[in-house]
Amino acid sequence: MKHRDVELLAIGAGPANLALAVALEELAPDGLADDSLVIEQADTVAWQPGMLLPEAQSQVSFLKDLVTLRNPCSRFSFVNYLHSVGRLSQFINMGSLWPYRIEISDYFKWVADSLTRVRLEYARRCTAVEPLRDADGTLTGWLTRLADGSTIRSRYLVMGIGRDAHIPEEFASLPARRVVHSTRYIQRIAELPKAVPYRVVVIGGAQSAAEMFDAVQSDLPGCQPTMVMRSIGLKTYENSKFTNELYFPTAVDGFFGARPEAREQILQEMHITNYSGLNPATLEKLYSALYLDRLTGKGRLRVVTMHDVTSAREDSDEVVLELTDRRTGEVEELRCDLVLLGSGFVRAMPSLVRGLANALGLEDVTVNRTYQLDVPGAATARCYLQGVNEATHGIADSLLSMQAVRAWEITNDILAGRADGRPEGLGEALATGEPAEGAPVPAAPVPVSAN
Repeated sequence: MKHRDVELLAIGAGPANLALAVALEELAPDGLADDSLVIEQADTVAWQPGMLLPEAQSQVSFLKDLVTLRNPCSRFSFVNYLHSVGRLSQFINMGSLWPYRIEISDYFKWVADSLTRVRLEYARRCTAVEPLRDADGTLTGWLTRLADGSTIRSRYLVMGIGRDAHIPEEFASLPARRVVHSTRYIQRIAELPKAVPYRVVVIGGAQSAAEMFDAVQSDLPGCQPTMVMRSIGLKTYENSKFTNELYFPTAVDGFFGARPEAREQILQEMHITNYSGLNPATLEKLYSALYLDRLTGKGRLRVVTMHDVTSAREDSDEVVLELTDRRTGEVEELRCDLVLLGSGFVRAMPSLVRGLANALGLEDVTVNRTYQLDVPGAATARCYLQGVNEATHGIADSLLSMQAVRAWEITNDILAGRADGRPEGLGEALATGEPAEGAPVPAAPVPVSAN
């Protein structure tokens, strides 16, 4: 079991913390960047790996990369990535603002590989984070526990771990082999034999569900897919240029300072700009596929609208879904072999954040304007939360639109409040793998509830 000290630890190597790492290298190259560490539980950097479908495109302009809105001249820009891999001219010739999703994912990996000061380590799964206090009760740091038994102490902690996948209660009791959440689609579908004529049910009426409904037709060629949703039908995102201005980084100030009822109105009216809708091209493709299926009399594809899944069970060698018609209240059974969930993510804070909040004695998890976790009492340590602050910072908080500017704000906040010099022994332990002088001896791990 090893213990290390760093000044700043960022948990998760998704776009939020990659943008932070870039900001640290460009804004704090002397000292802080060299003593910062990003840890990632996976073996590599990949963006939404479960949904890296070959034809899927990003729904955000390439100019909203990890750095351009903060520093258009940065070497970490998406344009420089294209130049580095020899694809800039071809991309320009495409005439599109929206790169393919696999291309964005490769860009993120390229950024991770291009870091020269901030360290990034893979296969480092975090199991718990605990606050550290001195004899006076002042919060002085954070102790992060990893699955391999090692620990990392830091003064600054940045969580960019994303929200937990949402598995609706109705499906929780089904065997794992029967249910695939969109976050694991590619990996799980690849494990299935292609020749089996699966009866597949896709749950949901938004982008991820629609993409799975489309993809499974070729991924499992003999399957019969049915799409079930609560809504009256598939809808496109509302994407007027006026509402898109609420995705500007400058819109955060107005949202953060707004009254609670105004925030609620904004979030409600902006919901269809990011949730419960589809990219127009995806919608057109699906409608054409359904039309052709009817025209040719195949009857392979089915879309069921305005129905709730009120129960799900395994019966012998199949899954039985109970569907309740929202219009009539009538109940019918739908039997299938596989359920694909386009059910999104849990709205509550991630379990790791909730575990830290419990350790701090917080009833509610709140952050200030610069994304710093609000903690009671005296503190010389800080924790920042990325991508989970939609309620206070607006609908764009979890999206690529905010990454570059938010990273700049967090970095500047750390630099502004940073004490002169580093805490004694900090950084020294990073090289030796031993606790810094005076570092607390880690206690036994504290389990973190998965609920």
